[in-house]
Amino acid sequence: MAYFSDSHEGDSNGQRLARLRMRRRWTQQRLATEAGFSLSAVKAFEQGRRALDRPATILPLCRALDCHPTEITGGPIIPPQADRDGQTAVAAVASVRRALLRHGRPTRADEAEVAAVDVAELRVRAIEATADRHGARLAQAGETLPALLRDLQVAAEVTVGSERRDVYGLLATAYECAMQYLYKLGHVSDATLATERVLWSAEATGDPLRVLAARWYDAGEFLSIGEHEEAGAIIDEALAELTRRQEASPETVSLRGAFELKAALNHARALEKAAAEQHWQRAAKSAELLGEDRDDWHLQFGPTNVAIWGVSLPVELGQGRVAVDRARDVKLPDSYSRERRSHHFIDVGRAHFYNGQRDAALSAFLQAERLAPQATRMHGGVRETVGTMIRTQKRGQLVELGIRLGVV
Repeated sequence: MAYFSDSHEGDSNGQRLARLRMRRRWTQQRLATEAGFSLSAVKAFEQGRRALDRPATILPLCRALDCHPTEITGGPIIPPQADRDGQTAVAAVASVRRALLRHGRPTRADEAEVAAVDVAELRVRAIEATADRHGARLAQAGETLPALLRDLQVAAEVTVGSERRDVYGLLATAYECAMQYLYKLGHVSDATLATERVLWSAEATGDPLRVLAARWYDAGEFLSIGEHEEAGAIIDEALAELTRRQEASPETVSLRGAFELKAALNHARALEKAAAEQHWQRAAKSAELLGEDRDDWHLQFGPTNVAIWGVSLPVELGQGRVAVDRARDVKLPDSYSRERRSHHFIDVGRAHFYNGQRDAALSAFLQAERLAPQATRMHGGVRETVGTMIRTQKRGQLVELGIRLGVV
């Protein structure tokens, strides 16, 4: 199941917004009033002269029109035929979805499947799937995830005791990989289904910290649709529980810092700048206490990720100058995941665009594309921003990138 709009490939967010408004028989003034924007802003959005790329801008329009964000942003994205890896990634979505739907159902495994269960081998495959996720290798993820999920579901059914709890931990990891794969391809409702599977599997491990790590993603689901109060409640409960534990283990410090970053994002999308900054500073203190980048529960928390979020948060707030200034101090190790490095350059590109620095924006987007081609081309913010740039100033490499994105 997925959310679809009635748009056509290549449409801008503004064109989809105009159709949603007209479906309600609203004037542009009515939408402006209901969503809290000026009439000139709504006109600029619909005409594609102003990028409609930030959740903080999109979500008030969604609340006014009572629609899902993807009805404005579009999705799922269908990559151009020339993008063979993109086509390969998309082709596996149905198989991954079927594996998700079978969670908790009898596997009806045959004798050969039961005999083939090898938890050590499954652990190696789960590690490889996580490497594909961090490397933004969507085509590879699509090819390997369906079989991995099936084999882990069989293992969860036939193992017992501590071994079964271990398998559920691996299953939670595999569902996280599926969630990210589906989210990046624009299949947001399927990604939500994967998040639910992450939660259920984490609970079956009996590990309280693993359960809290799963709730980090759960909070993100509510945050993505503008349910800031619900997201905040999940985050606050997790932080309170981590505080009660009074542990200074690296895993606990890392998880606390990750939740502080999620809290900062929640406040940023609610346009609460001071609170967002406060939580980011708290995350920075956790990172300083750790003194290193870690990947506990695949959340990649540490000084580098805090620095990356230091750029992301002002981008969410539309503060291009702050983001660009902070980006100058970000040092990304070559060993750091391509997923996070590419997302950083996407944020840098959007920040430059907000500042009117279009050449610098294009350069950053091209850097992101070199690191993670499919993830960058599928990214809603990149597609909308590049589309806006093309509509107002066509030239050379910009148009070539727009063709690869499918917005030309």
